[in-house]
Amino acid sequence: MTDGFEDAVRLLDPSGRLDEKAAEALDLKEDDLLELFRLMLMTRRADLESTALQRQGELAVYPPLIGQEAAQVGSAYALEPGDFAFPSYRELGAALVKGVDLVDYLHFYRGTWHGGTYDPLETRFGMVAVPIASQILHAVGYAYGSKLDGSRDVSMAYFGDGATSQGDFHEGCNFAAVFGAPVVFFCQNNQWAISVPVSKQTVAPIYRKAEAYGFPGIRVDGNDVLATYLVTRQAVQRARTEQVPTLIEAVTYRLGPHSTADDAGRYQPKEQVEQWRELDPLDRYRKFLTERGLLTEEVKKGFDEDANKLAAHIRSGIVGAPPPDPGDLFEWVFSEKTKRLEAQEKELLEEAGDQ
Repeated sequence: MTDGFEDAVRLLDPSGRLDEKAAEALDLKEDDLLELFRLMLMTRRADLESTALQRQGELAVYPPLIGQEAAQVGSAYALEPGDFAFPSYRELGAALVKGVDLVDYLHFYRGTWHGGTYDPLETRFGMVAVPIASQILHAVGYAYGSKLDGSRDVSMAYFGDGATSQGDFHEGCNFAAVFGAPVVFFCQNNQWAISVPVSKQTVAPIYRKAEAYGFPGIRVDGNDVLATYLVTRQAVQRARTEQVPTLIEAVTYRLGPHSTADDAGRYQPKEQVEQWRELDPLDRYRKFLTERGLLTEEVKKGFDEDANKLAAHIRSGIVGAPPPDPGDLFEWVFSEKTKRLEAQEKELLEEAGDQ
């Protein structure tokens, strides 16, 4: 059996059966249960469309998230509108939940995003962070600032198992613990940091690293959207009311490559991949909803239409999108342009106009 689920919170087993007693803590109505599935379905459809766009030369690179839909949707759904999510580079699902237009989001991967295309203060979703673990410090700093302002807002940092080997992770945890920053550290342990397995990252379980900093750590089955929602909701409430951070280790798996520039077949054992395919988060949740009589054919048809519309929206917004105005490079350097900067801008625009 696949490793990593020791001590993990789980509400739905792989066959979709619900632990009714454990689920008593859920605060979800039937509409919420269906919305979680709709968001997971749309995330997968958008992810597959984005991968196809890259293969067709419309995106420069793209990091697929297939297999991690429950971890992202379940955690982001636990946030309140004012709470701020700080992503790494693989959080398309969390972006969707937070209301980010995925066309704007994907312009980063097309190379037409200079300075940002969506307003992070409006969406409460930070800019894509490629440097490993850098967004953890941003999340902690924002959370501490919110606390000083007397705000109830919580921040959540998304990162992978490889980020826990970075100093920024440990510095962020220590600062948050010492100063009581209302932040949730959400680690998607997808078993691989590019080609490095988690066994080469750490000996101790990731969630237990929280013990060194004096705040709670919890491991959850990251392919169980209900369990992920529950533990994240509890962590968010703890941060909001007690200013106590939490480290969540969501055990999941990266079924696709690290990015579209990667050949995962060179290092991922086929048997391991097949084991995890049997734990597909969408299949598991679909079985649960169908057994409950919630996911009828009519409902599924509507969700499929929503997913297809999203894919069409992404394609129409990305294919053939022109490059940004080169003058944008000079807009965010100084509050007032220096003469030297003005000269450089003039030179660049003249050269661009001649091409």
